[in-house]
Amino acid sequence: MTDTVISSATKEVVIGFERPFCVIGERINPTGRKLLAAEMAAGDYSRVKSDALAQVEAGAHMLDVNAGIPLADEPKILAETIQLVQSLTDTPLSIDSSIVAALEAGLAVYKGRPLLNSVTGEEERLEVILPLVKKYDCAVIAISNDETGISEDPDVRFEVAKKIVNRAADYGIHYSSIVVDPLVMPIGALGQAGQAAFKLIRRLREELKVNTSCGASNISFGLPNRHGLNQAFLSMAIGAGMTSAIMNPLHAEEMTGIMGADTLMGHDAHCAAWIKKFREPAPEGDAAGARGRRERTGRRGGGGAAPASTEGAPA
Repeated sequence: MTDTVISSATKEVVIGFERPFCVIGERINPTGRKLLAAEMAAGDYSRVKSDALAQVEAGAHMLDVNAGIPLADEPKILAETIQLVQSLTDTPLSIDSSIVAALEAGLAVYKGRPLLNSVTGEEERLEVILPLVKKYDCAVIAISNDETGISEDPDVRFEVAKKIVNRAADYGIHYSSIVVDPLVMPIGALGQAGQAAFKLIRRLREELKVNTSCGASNISFGLPNRHGLNQAFLSMAIGAGMTSAIMNPLHAEEMTGIMGADTLMGHDAHCAAWIKKFREPAPEGDAAGARGRRERTGRRGGGGAAPASTEGAPA
């Protein structure tokens, strides 16, 4: 069993094999969002604020924070965004950038133990990111591609992940601090992408003993009814052993799929989260009426035993 601990100043989230699936909210990212990018570049973080609060309200366990805006001062904007989000919520964060200076600026202001997004198998990237992970004692997402690009062969991607884990060990970084992204491909372009992802997730769990994450919507790129397909993928990926995903928690279908998978995998004790979310409240006065009916039933037949409860049985 491997646990990856992420925290804010006051709250801890654990990504783990025997724990509920970790939802990492993806919305604080200006990529493909022109209005958000323009606002963040101008120092207007009102949309960041609303996106952060909405994702937490929708059930995100962590938030990914990205400030990748062309020609903008990304280190400054990322640091400011992290400070703002941490002032609004105690939800732990993933610090997301391809620019090393921005990652370090974010790490310098972060309160707690963040998830760093990300390192790859490229030598240049390993040599600059792994020392940051060690210095700041954070966890890191390891993306399973290297100088040769992204292989369609899941076995090649496994070897890249293994290389990252081994190189991290050279820096004294335990595998529990590494969350591997197996790089889920679009099923519309590669018909075996789902099977390849599930195979790789199982190998990463069983052989490298690492937690896993992915961009959940990649699987459905270019296809209709993306939410339905994402829901199916997430449920099956959880069954294969995936423990987290960067995704939009505002999409109810995907969140329902995750909750259902957690319940069926035994990660929702006594179905408590499922019941809390979906049980409909009894109509006003119904509880008292039901109690009275049970009492009357129990008195019939000279005080014999009441019938067994049918609570939870199919209608």
